[in-house]
Amino acid sequence: MNANVAVENAAGISLWSDPTVSVTARVDALIDAMTLQEKTAQLYGVWVGASDQGGEVAPHQHDMEEAVDLDALLPDGLGQLTRPFGTVPVDPALGALSLARTQRRIAATNRFGIPALAHDECLAGFAAWGATAYPVPLSWGATFDPDTVRRMAAAIGRDMRAVGVHQGLAPVLDVVRDARWGRVEETIGEDPYLVGTIGTAYVQGLESAGIVATLKHFVGYSASRAGRNLAPSSVGARELADVLLPPFEMAVRESGARSVMHSYTDTDGIPAAADEHLLTGLLRDTWGFDGTVVSDYFGVAFLKTLHGIAADWADAAGTALTAGVDVELPNVKTFGTPLVEAVTEGRVPERLIDRAVRRVLLQKAMLGLLDPDWNPTPDALDGADLDDPDALRGKVDLDRPENRQLARKIAEKAVILLTNDGTLPLARPRRIALIGPNATEPTAVLGCYSFPQHIGVRHPGTPLGIELPTLRDTLAVEFPDAEITVARGTGIDDGDLSGIREAARVAGEADVAVVVLGDRAGLFGQGTSGEGCDAEALVLPGAQQQLLDTLLDAGTPVVTVLLAGRPYALGRAVDESAAIVQSFFPGEEGTHAIAGVLSGRINPSGRLPVSVPRGPGSQPATYLGARLAHASEVSNIDPTPAFSFGHGLSYTRFDWADLIMDVQEAPTDGEFTLTFTVRNTGERPGAEVVQLYLHDPVASVVQPVQRLVGYTRLELRPGEARRIHVTVPADLAAFTGRDGRRVVEPGELEVRLAASSAGPRLTARVTLTGAERHVDHTRRLHATFEQDAG
Repeated sequence: MNANVAVENAAGISLWSDPTVSVTARVDALIDAMTLQEKTAQLYGVWVGASDQGGEVAPHQHDMEEAVDLDALLPDGLGQLTRPFGTVPVDPALGALSLARTQRRIAATNRFGIPALAHDECLAGFAAWGATAYPVPLSWGATFDPDTVRRMAAAIGRDMRAVGVHQGLAPVLDVVRDARWGRVEETIGEDPYLVGTIGTAYVQGLESAGIVATLKHFVGYSASRAGRNLAPSSVGARELADVLLPPFEMAVRESGARSVMHSYTDTDGIPAAADEHLLTGLLRDTWGFDGTVVSDYFGVAFLKTLHGIAADWADAAGTALTAGVDVELPNVKTFGTPLVEAVTEGRVPERLIDRAVRRVLLQKAMLGLLDPDWNPTPDALDGADLDDPDALRGKVDLDRPENRQLARKIAEKAVILLTNDGTLPLARPRRIALIGPNATEPTAVLGCYSFPQHIGVRHPGTPLGIELPTLRDTLAVEFPDAEITVARGTGIDDGDLSGIREAARVAGEADVAVVVLGDRAGLFGQGTSGEGCDAEALVLPGAQQQLLDTLLDAGTPVVTVLLAGRPYALGRAVDESAAIVQSFFPGEEGTHAIAGVLSGRINPSGRLPVSVPRGPGSQPATYLGARLAHASEVSNIDPTPAFSFGHGLSYTRFDWADLIMDVQEAPTDGEFTLTFTVRNTGERPGAEVVQLYLHDPVASVVQPVQRLVGYTRLELRPGEARRIHVTVPADLAAFTGRDGRRVVEPGELEVRLAASSAGPRLTARVTLTGAERHVDHTRRLHATFEQDAG
């Protein structure tokens, strides 16, 4: 390499800026012309405006943030701009203008005119002030509807792209293993197939808008001991291969994801950021991923400070680069001067720098950032007067009516009716007692990565930026003739008992009591759900259970409504509530959806993406367990949930019948088909979610009692029937065998068509015949569902 060599085409134009030349040739020419400092500059980000004085939005931010001298950094270039919209409240148009000006400065300062790649959060919508706050991922899972999630992600991506952002740090593909973990709200659920299909759809939508999607957190984060954030994970090889890895594998194969973020955790003593077998051997060499691997915030430095496997910053950088980490986020800590010095001293080979920078520059080239006609002005500012910032204020709308309509659709599909004694839908009550800490709280519908909860709370006095009607507001619209009396009762987690007596009085004077409980999303102990907000037990925070129990004694029918980020044990309310409505942080349109379910305007169709425990202390427990993980005669503890994965009620009825199997035997490399009819036998339109589970009675290693391998959502009018044909490849019976390879074994399988993991409607048996068969990452991943009139 020689920084003084100019690589040009016949017309004297530098090859790296010639779009008629192959992307690979352009990047190779550029790398050949770069100095070591210029190459490493492409491997880190800068977080402008981040604080080192507490108020952190990332772990140990106050330890890791340092003053950055941009004048000194920018002549070498810059790889990433961290969260230009998700750091402080900024009008979207002014944010877009500021980003464009920053990009112009970056490109003008370095020798090659390379701008930075700008990334931001988009876990529950674009995390920008004034942007639509969609339901959290746990609600995506509750919809069992990948198509609608794909549409949502495309809308999020278009908004990000319009203001100049290139990369989104989502989705989270961690599978819930312990609901005490604070980040459960960020996950899609406790089943790897549900997580994989919904997460893949989200990536497809985001990438369709030109945004680089980032799969996270790779891998093992959600399996931390006792559900504690960043705690070690001690999962075995089979749990890793068969539960935690499949969603990432599916997304890499099917979604077009261009980035992966490593996990913070260590698995059996190996931090993910230092795991070459994981980040290079499996992700790249086996699965064929060719995008960039980015660090979770400060994750490279944590190899020294938290994991203790690196002696200094240079050692941390070299270890991460060797493993396969390409980009240090969110700022420059280890990949800057420490890494340059380590290469100069021979401690880190320069070929590792070249490998990483090639991946980064290939991505920038494909985004058009190396093109000579690259324009830093984003689409949202086309035609605007960029010299008059005040005139731009309010000109960019990130919460358009079509966004809100889509947010409402997802929220409606995600509301889960857990129990109902016939009280719901409410039949025009005259007096409604609306009780509980979330009854009149606007932000009760938001997760911890929504802008108001993630950033806005640190800027008191700043408007929310979006409309957030409370449940009190939407119930008043839904029941205009009812008298609604409000009582707080208690706070989310303050333990205050002083208002419970008044709440009981209000309930006693009403026809129905709607009790709105749950969580407050926050970060690092500032909430009851969210990153760093882990729970000791799955009991409702504060004095909420005492409030609920008191109201159950008041004699008025109690409808329990939960606005939460995780499932909670509800004690006697499971059996004594007139109805229970579960919603997982449903976003800015969420209270409209809940009010619609209470009135009957909306027929609930959400299904549980996580089990709801009967007792608060039986964790960790998911439906995806072996026989001895369930109730047995050898333990006095019964972990059977109150409501199982996949459960959800409707205001109509569905009949399943006429199951036919096309064969009784199928080869281990074959497939079989089930045909059956689902009919809406009720009096109103509704949606049924058909879930397909496999039970393997005898296997060479211990298997879950059953596991989800497919599902479909049916919208049926009263009396309407559909004939469903499900083709199941034998590959879906594969699991990781004793030798560490994935195997399809001959033998009998039970196929369960179910309305939940605890509610099989139709069952059949099939025998797989022939030789034991080993399969790999190219195996078939899906059953196919087809339907016609029944």
